[in-house]
Amino acid sequence: MADFPYDVVGFDLDGTLLDTALDLGHALNHALTLIGRPNIPLGEVRSLIGGGTAQMLRNGLARTGGIDEAALPDLTERLVDFYAANIARHTVLYPGGEAMLDALAARGVKIAIATNKREALAKRVFDELGLTHRLATIIGGDTLGLDRAKPKPDMLIEMVRRTDATRAAFVGDTTYDIGAARAAGLPVVAVSFGFCDLPPHQLGADAVIDHFDELIPTLERLS
Repeated sequence: MADFPYDVVGFDLDGTLLDTALDLGHALNHALTLIGRPNIPLGEVRSLIGGGTAQMLRNGLARTGGIDEAALPDLTERLVDFYAANIARHTVLYPGGEAMLDALAARGVKIAIATNKREALAKRVFDELGLTHRLATIIGGDTLGLDRAKPKPDMLIEMVRRTDATRAAFVGDTTYDIGAARAAGLPVVAVSFGFCDLPPHQLGADAVIDHFDELIPTLERLS
């Protein structure tokens, strides 16, 4: 299996490797409740996720009455505090995720995370799910500075540097991910089951998969 075409495969976190929608939704609604805003139905939160915690909160505020810029920093921290304390109550790998990670590991492939979620939160959720040992590196939206988060290429370039990759690919679910991969010159696969901010086939990825069973053959085909 040593002839697999990539030595590193990077993943976005929210909506790509992990289904975090319910835990994020509860945290968002906690923040909205604190300022007297109506809650957003949990089934509708997926469309608000992407770009990091602060962006999700902005989206939620815009939907429920408008954004108060002065109150945003404090409210973001209160949302984060609640989320950190409840980070893995409902969060799980997407179907096929564990088998896919096993199959990549069997091929000697390193797994990396590049997420706009804060690094500390990303590390915490993987720790609580018992997945950290599978990962070569975790790069969060604040690791290099917020001005260098996706869709800029910096995080993916850093991913390649940290893992000494000779050939890397990326997997994501939003325009942030596809834009970053394109800018970094990496092949990119979109997952249709994530928090897609456009219809999956309009994201601009090299390929779209509907289940993690399809990832390895798709990456082999892209090579």
